[in-house]
Amino acid sequence: MQMPQTLELRNGEKAPSTFSAAEYARRLSALRTHMAREGLDAALFTSYHNINYYADYLYCSFGRQYALAVTQERTVLISANIDGGQPGRRAICDAQVIYTDWQQGNFLVAVKQALPRASRLGLEFDQLSLPHYRALAELYPQAQLLDIAGPCMNLRMLKSTEEQALIRQGARIADIGGAAAIEALHDQVQEYEVALHATQAMVREIARTFPHAELMDTWTWFQSAINTDGAHNPVTSRRVSPGEILSLNCFPMIAGYYTALERTLFLGHCPDAHLQLWEINVKVHQAGLQLIRPGARCSEIARQLNQIYLEHDLLQYRTFGYGHSFGILNHYYGRETGLEFREDVDTVLEPDMVVSMEPMIRLPQGLPGAGGYREHDILIVNAQGAENITALPFGPQHNIIGG
Repeated sequence: MQMPQTLELRNGEKAPSTFSAAEYARRLSALRTHMAREGLDAALFTSYHNINYYADYLYCSFGRQYALAVTQERTVLISANIDGGQPGRRAICDAQVIYTDWQQGNFLVAVKQALPRASRLGLEFDQLSLPHYRALAELYPQAQLLDIAGPCMNLRMLKSTEEQALIRQGARIADIGGAAAIEALHDQVQEYEVALHATQAMVREIARTFPHAELMDTWTWFQSAINTDGAHNPVTSRRVSPGEILSLNCFPMIAGYYTALERTLFLGHCPDAHLQLWEINVKVHQAGLQLIRPGARCSEIARQLNQIYLEHDLLQYRTFGYGHSFGILNHYYGRETGLEFREDVDTVLEPDMVVSMEPMIRLPQGLPGAGGYREHDILIVNAQGAENITALPFGPQHNIIGG
């Protein structure tokens, strides 16, 4: 029996989209304007973030490939048969091609079916492995393959009114998660119990606020003592004791859009050496919040904040840049690297950019006040300056819990 390489499947009604039809039309119009200016007759997106940005579909890879083909005339989603009708119900696109597992290389068969020809093809070079790039080069032997990742990142960095409204909801829900974590915090509680309580509170609020959304990827990291040394350290079964440094990280995920709340905490009391370091990091955080405004340069913000750490001989303990852009982002996909507060990023802030301020220092075990100190707020840049949309308070006056 000859099994099909591709197929069509319509199974159920379209789900409500995350944003309006006008919003997706705006995004595609900006993309097509860029394509026309650069002489691209097609773009083939393969990343989580750009497929979600242009088609409202967040795929689950499990080792398979996905793509969105965009020309001046239409958009076509390429998805795997294992997902059934879910991509078709969720995606905003003109057509869909589903590929099967019956033969090797059926993904490329589906791509060629969706995009029969291309002479100048835009690809995301930062998302393609060398074998995948070579396979596409063989699929379109007469085409010029050009990198479109950077320009698309620049388009995503300016958030629309609808995007900002969703991000505001995410920040509000992150605050709910933070309050739930604090509620669960007590002597000898295990890290994962605090994290579970916060995550459950956020998922329930996302479901209430966005009843048609897929509920996926929301998570919490809650770290204690030595586990605070890395910003992205997973939760463990370690038990919390009074006087230890604690780090709370709440990440509600809504339709692929990431928001975050991060706070330094102590239970019961804060030792003097820790308190001194915590107050310095809060000083940097407060200064950074004031520096975010239109016209400010990312690299210059980083350099100005470095001076505060230098004054206290702490710059060598800084662990990463001072903040980043928001949007379609997660711990395993996406990032708008052109909008980070680092010395090597010269982007100038503009209204409608959404950024974090999140200074962190880490002192290794054996030094007074050892641990990782980090605060994190989200700001929307506007014509006057920036609006801080994070509400949960930070610093020793608020976050010595039960003290």
